[in-house]
Amino acid sequence: MYEMFVDVNPVLQALIFTLFTWACTALGASFVYFTKKTNAILFDCMLAFAGGVMIAASFWSLLAPAISMAEEQSNAPVIPAVTGFILGGLFLLLVDRWLPMIDEKLYFKDIKDKSAKRRTAMLVFSLTLHNIPEGLAVGVAFGALSSEFSTASLSGAIALAIGIGIQNIPEGTAVSLPLRREGMTKNKSFFYGQFSGMVEPISAVIGAVAVVFIQPLLPYALSFAAGAMIFVVAKEVIPGSQERGHVQLATMSLMVGFAVMMILDVALG
Repeated sequence: MYEMFVDVNPVLQALIFTLFTWACTALGASFVYFTKKTNAILFDCMLAFAGGVMIAASFWSLLAPAISMAEEQSNAPVIPAVTGFILGGLFLLLVDRWLPMIDEKLYFKDIKDKSAKRRTAMLVFSLTLHNIPEGLAVGVAFGALSSEFSTASLSGAIALAIGIGIQNIPEGTAVSLPLRREGMTKNKSFFYGQFSGMVEPISAVIGAVAVVFIQPLLPYALSFAAGAMIFVVAKEVIPGSQERGHVQLATMSLMVGFAVMMILDVALG
């Protein structure tokens, strides 16, 4: 299977693998058809596991290659890594603060309770928002394959996409089940659940195309994507996995997620 993608255009590779990550989101959202509620402990463990996957992917598939590429450019490797990483976090901070919220009255009119309507709108918005840097990260990783850097690898890009796909499954569930619980139909709950992953193929293609034209800035781009992902983990994923009190289980699940992604990256690389 690996060999069939070797000669494929990197932009097309990015699109194919983020269609896979979108499908994983849809898989998670489809749980709304089979269950009325989710086990709180299981859900928190899945969310924390996803956080571990994202942290590991940020280093093994983004930051480490960025540092190696900066070394090949004869630059101080820490400068692109730190600069891009901080800018990625600051960018999401600004977007999170200033981007208009979803019109909950229009899109969530099936939900009668005003506070629930607002809460679910923010849930869909936040998860959709944080899928953008994930798509960009995959796009940049595949786009790097068209560069002159020897450290850019197809195996690392595939590992990143698989890792993000794994952590997208609980994200889809995290959207669809609360919507169903608030009174939305199963079909609409599923639609909004999978919709949060729809932005990944779009942002991946943008990221892959962009790096073709900004090869000297590629270490910054990879680090930027890593910073954005870590911002999401720190702001949304870890607090969300521990807010119901399952701190120790969530912590261990995060470590297992990190270890799984690390093994996956080494096995493919």
